[in-house]
Amino acid sequence: MADPIAPPPGRLAIIGGGNICAALLSGLLGDEVPSADRSRISVVEQLPDRAAYLREHFGVSTPGLAEAVRAADTVLLMVKPYHVEDLLPQLTEHVTADHLVISAVGGISTRQIECGLAPKTPVVRAMPNTAASVGEAITAISAGSFATEPHLDRTESLLRAVGKVVRVPETQMSAITAFSGSGPAFFFYFAEALIDAGVLLGLPRALSEEMVIQTAVGAATMLRDSGDDPVSLRAAVSSPGGTTITAIRELEKAGVRGAVMVATEAGRDRTVQIGEQADRNN
Repeated sequence: MADPIAPPPGRLAIIGGGNICAALLSGLLGDEVPSADRSRISVVEQLPDRAAYLREHFGVSTPGLAEAVRAADTVLLMVKPYHVEDLLPQLTEHVTADHLVISAVGGISTRQIECGLAPKTPVVRAMPNTAASVGEAITAISAGSFATEPHLDRTESLLRAVGKVVRVPETQMSAITAFSGSGPAFFFYFAEALIDAGVLLGLPRALSEEMVIQTAVGAATMLRDSGDDPVSLRAAVSSPGGTTITAIRELEKAGVRGAVMVATEAGRDRTVQIGEQADRNN
């Protein structure tokens, strides 16, 4: 886990209390010594039951949009892309160029957010993933037209509390959304397939699940900490004529490598499509 860096003084208003918001709050507030002050975080959530869950589980306030934004210096957008068109006119009444707006809305560019806000409002685009809930996210951030280095520093300070942060050109965001934002789901999918494979081979499901989960943890730790690349690590397990290389051959014959590439291309294309649809709606 990355060393937590506490967010800077001020208040944070999160717009949208869905799964990625809960993941971020878990990372920020879930430790015995939280890396953020829950009294300085508010979440705007329209569903009463969900708002009640966020208050009870994380101890944050859930005021209306106007109250939350006016009291904040940083506004973090965590809504679905199709909510942005209706949300921006509401924000315009309360967001000024003194705010920092961080958008974690998939497929929506900083330009699209800027066009719906007061002139020269600084906007930073971010793409975290659900591993934020365990402090192991990887988040890419990009500056909009009016965001400066201090705005990027503030964004990084907030998001480094839940994992690693990288700064990238916004032109790379669609690709990053496709394989990093969606990446945890890909690993869960492969783990699910391995568990089913264990059951097929005669193992009880509970045992197969335990074995697969710990294998995944061990492999990820090796990949992160060994200093070796995936090719070298895989080759080290693939003895000549052995079981592993025989199984790898079947994965190659099934086109798994190519399927992964096609899947990420499809995700990237869908991310671009979402942005284009938002432009047409505006």
